[in-house]
Amino acid sequence: MADAATIGQSARHRMRAFGRSAALTLACLLGACQTIVPRGPVEPSQQRPTTRPTDTPTIGVETGIPRDAERNRVALLVPLSGSNAGVGTSIANATMMALLDTQNQRVRITNYDTATGAAAAAQRAIAEGAQLILGPLLSEDVRTVAPIARAAGVPVLSFSNDLGVAGNGAYLMGYVPTQSISRVVDFARERGVSNFAGLVPNGLYGERASTAFLRAVEGAGGQVVSLQTYGRTAGGVSGAVTRLAAKAPYDAVLIADSGSTAASAAALVKRGAGASTRILGTELWNSESSVAAKPALNGAWYASVSDTLYRQYAAKYRARFGSGPYRLSSLGYDSVLLTVRIARDWKPGTAFPVSQLRDGDGFSGIDGAFRFGRDNVAERALEVKEIRGGTTTVVSPAPSGFGG
Repeated sequence: MADAATIGQSARHRMRAFGRSAALTLACLLGACQTIVPRGPVEPSQQRPTTRPTDTPTIGVETGIPRDAERNRVALLVPLSGSNAGVGTSIANATMMALLDTQNQRVRITNYDTATGAAAAAQRAIAEGAQLILGPLLSEDVRTVAPIARAAGVPVLSFSNDLGVAGNGAYLMGYVPTQSISRVVDFARERGVSNFAGLVPNGLYGERASTAFLRAVEGAGGQVVSLQTYGRTAGGVSGAVTRLAAKAPYDAVLIADSGSTAASAAALVKRGAGASTRILGTELWNSESSVAAKPALNGAWYASVSDTLYRQYAAKYRARFGSGPYRLSSLGYDSVLLTVRIARDWKPGTAFPVSQLRDGDGFSGIDGAFRFGRDNVAERALEVKEIRGGTTTVVSPAPSGFGG
């Protein structure tokens, strides 16, 4: 969990004012504002002389990407080929959209394919002058890239949600389960839920979700009646639900898995523990457009980033590229907004001013307000949604800022 140190009254006012200003700016960017393609430097062509000059100065020829003395060099490391090419390309398209929408002339982004080797991509990016890396997407690629970038003094803004790769120059912009679980548990307690139960898959995500769940319930003053794990094998979920039912009654069950798995489990939970049992979900549900259409999840609550600006962004993305974006692509868009904001005080050719990532006022983007804590993880302002009648309804809006 990101550091949630309380900020003073004046800081909260600044955050609220910043949030309102940023929201208006984003609405303009995603609305009817004209986009202008940034122009690069144009070099005049040179004709070969017909006679050799008697005193020709030596001209140095530089290989690779020409140095850009007027713009900050930023590298985007995502999979552009292989099994994850779809989401990687969507993120790359989003970063291009953000540059066009902001009409920025101070940032230059070059794409590097991590599917052909994350280490090679990072080394090439740094050799070609990158002072900031956006990405990678996969946690294993972050583990590979981070030491290379750190040795060169280049910070990494990763799109991973694996808390284990944060730190030592690597920052996480991904949506982490700890925050969504804490938010939905707090909301459930406010609505009178006291006794909780949980279903979590085996593996790293499940382990972290379990820890977050136990801490969140304890912190909210509730109790966990039962917490069952399962393997993603035939009969794994049903077996866990059977073990869970033996511990009934409980008011709500957290299912820390995808929407499709949660729907299958929810039907079994309600059959064994009663139809009134509230189902709770995690941020994973927000990446599935069909989650609201699953009848077994009707009445379920889950916490995630807001979709208000994302819907505008998705419509604009579809109009430009002819297909809808991956939900995670907003991370690419917002990473560019962050970079552009910092680039106001970032002199081209110098090291990225990493201290500005700790801005107490935080940042704002398509996914709402966020800020980096001492653990280098993006703390996000989350909303709680309820699945109701085939759609999702916001039942607890995201806060406008951070602090007490």
